[in-house]
Amino acid sequence: MRDLNQAEKIADLPRKLSTSGAPEGADPEVGDLAYYAAVANAVFNATGRRVRELPITAEALL
Repeated sequence: MRDLNQAEKIADLPRKLSTSGAPEGADPEVGDLAYYAAVANAVFNATGRRVRELPITAEALL
């Protein structure tokens, strides 16, 4: 395990994880997670409903 400034500890996986059978993913870019978190919080503030799945759709708010 590597200790990163006593803030967190990271261990390498014992083997490479397989992605076979996984659904086709989007092409993520840096900052996508922060973007979705901010939008989900804005949706909650506007509607009072928590969105916990991505992508955020109008059907999820009904």
